[in-house]
Amino acid sequence: MSSPEAANAAAFEELETLVRSLGEELARFRKRALHAESKLKQAQAGGTGGDLFSGDRIAALEAENQDLRARVDGAASRTRAVLERVRFLRQQAAQGNGE
Repeated sequence: MSSPEAANAAAFEELETLVRSLGEELARFRKRALHAESKLKQAQAGGTGGDLFSGDRIAALEAENQDLRARVDGAASRTRAVLERVRFLRQQAAQGNGE
């Protein structure tokens, strides 16, 4: 296996790992969102005993939301970086094959 092919394989493996990780994280976010929607529907129907929207709860949710946004932004940034590496490696491979 030549060096560009090894680099491409490594980049694609890293990209695959990143995409898998992002998929798993998205699944967790979906599960949490569905759970939150369920709790909201219960609260709207009068089915909860506590105050779902207390000041402390809102502050905790806002902090969690900020953390999740930072994690998603970081994952998006890492994904863009890997895609740029893949594009570069493809260009290098194309130039190597064309010469």
